[in-house]
Amino acid sequence: MKTKHVVVLPYDEAWADRFAEIKTEIEAALGELAFRIEHVGSTAVPGLSAKPIIDLDVVIRDSSAFHAAAAALEAIGYQHEGDLGIAGREAFRYDGKDHLQKHHLYVCAQDSAELKRHLAFRDYLRTHPEAVREYSQVKEEGAALYPYDIDGYIEHKTPFIRRIYQEIGLE
Repeated sequence: MKTKHVVVLPYDEAWADRFAEIKTEIEAALGELAFRIEHVGSTAVPGLSAKPIIDLDVVIRDSSAFHAAAAALEAIGYQHEGDLGIAGREAFRYDGKDHLQKHHLYVCAQDSAELKRHLAFRDYLRTHPEAVREYSQVKEEGAALYPYDIDGYIEHKTPFIRRIYQEIGLE
């Protein structure tokens, strides 16, 4: 098994455009099944260092729309992976999307606690430049300390993330 290299890069303004390209393809497939599509994760925060992987949450009105949304995504090359241990967020992997930047796609109902967590964390960072600087440093340090250990990298970031969650009332 090949070990993936943890790479964290300085913020790239092109990430917003890469998100828009993915969003356009998803919207075309889902139509009105997608209530909205949110750019979440570190690439959604101007100035924040990040792994160059776009995270997006496809928001559906409620869980009754999930099977239709999953079928529409499967029709364009996505495969449902389940919640991967995080309730309220259904993950999808893909093959044959070399025309798009690497991305993680999740489907969440609009009342999902995990969606609310993603949006609250993103929005906090977007309005707190000092937190962006600190989190960038933590992420860069984690990638340097754990270049072939994604679990170590994630564990390194966790205290910062938890502190922000506590500050915004999510923990």
